[in-house]
Amino acid sequence: MQTAMPIADTRRPWLMTAVPLVAGLLLMYTPTVLELWRTIWQSEEQGHGPLILAVSLWLFWQKREEFAAVAQDGGRTTLGWVVLAFGLLLYVFGRSQDIILFEVGSQIPLLAGACAVLFGWRAVRVVAFPILFLVFMAPLPAAIIDSMTGPLKRSVSVVAEVVLYELGYPIARSGVVLQIGQYQLLVADACSGLNSMFSLSAVGLLYLYLMGHASRWRNALIVLSILPIAFVANALRVMILVLVTYHFGDEAGQGFIHGTAGMVLFVIALALLFAFDSVLGLFDRRGGQRKGTA
Repeated sequence: MQTAMPIADTRRPWLMTAVPLVAGLLLMYTPTVLELWRTIWQSEEQGHGPLILAVSLWLFWQKREEFAAVAQDGGRTTLGWVVLAFGLLLYVFGRSQDIILFEVGSQIPLLAGACAVLFGWRAVRVVAFPILFLVFMAPLPAAIIDSMTGPLKRSVSVVAEVVLYELGYPIARSGVVLQIGQYQLLVADACSGLNSMFSLSAVGLLYLYLMGHASRWRNALIVLSILPIAFVANALRVMILVLVTYHFGDEAGQGFIHGTAGMVLFVIALALLFAFDSVLGLFDRRGGQRKGTA
């Protein structure tokens, strides 16, 4: 009489390798996260950072079964070691020189390289989006902010002036200062929409990833629409602020800025994104019907 052989737990080798990797990442990046939490994550511009981290971890967790199914011994993949070494050097340089952009950004090549070396490139492809999504944790470089803030403020000011003037409001503009009735409003750096575009890009790409549209042209158009939609949403936010100030006074306008401006921006942007995707969906279904009847 033969004794039945126990079924091997194929997950154990993967787990035994993943636990030290996770422990090492926690050791390296916990001080970074704590520093971000005490500094830039407290600002309105970078307040989305904790959400980006939480979403990435959630996406990793959602992919755990698929990851385990393809995880294998990564072997001596030269490219994987190169990517891993680059990530480690980027982290050491950013940490030692207090360059938060490099320190946070090092997560991407470090995670990709470590997964390639330990589990193979097929496993990396499974978690490619959660890894790349971490780029939105990194603050925008100062050079980009300085070069784009001015033009964006002027563009938002022009759009707000033209639209409200066409609607019959007594509005005029001088540079980035809007004069409506007895009130003068300065379109400040925070109203340029640059940081909003960055955070809304994250939301838009996450939306696209979760929807999983099969149509490539639909996905491409949605990606191309993210920044214009973010700009339009920010222009609408500025116009709402101007109208609140004009009709209810300066105190109401200032209260709107500090109270609900960010929420209004995201609601407007998401509504525009959903509406645009719905319109594309109509053409997508029609195209599918024509293909099916051809």
